Amino acid sequence: MIIAVDFDGTIVEHKYPAIGKEIPFAIETLKKLKEERHTLILWTVREEKLLEEAVNFCKERDLEFYAINSNYPEEKKSHDHFSRKLKADLFIDDRNLGGLPDWGTIYRMISEKLTYEDIYYEHEDSYENDNKKKSGILSRIFK
Repeated sequence: MIIAVDFDGTIVEHKYPAIGKEIPFAIETLKKLKEERHTLILWTVREEKLLEEAVNFCKERDLEFYAINSNYPEEKKSHDHFSRKLKADLFIDDRNLGGLPDWGTIYRMISEKLTYEDIYYEHEDSYENDNKKKSGILSRIFK
């Protein structure tokens, strides 16, 4: 898959223009996805010096992206005031509807081809099973 990944609020806490603390397991998960032969593109509003800082932050942690704000590394920016649309199979961004899941959930969704609905029902089933386990003799007596 081609996966476009936001930086602020997704890989690091949102402290733009500063670089926030790394979000737990973000770098490790992205490196694992890259090892599994997914193509990662850094997709961010950062430009120039701020973009260079973000790229270096990732490189210092041994995470390099196939391309940055483009589909291919050799693409040149052709317009000045907005990011061009990427061709990606998946976008990981803290501005997703419903917010950013934790990185363990993100990894499972990609590697196991799960949807939000799958995860939701998995948790709902788990909750129902926990309630059934808690229905011991006292809960039956005091119904």
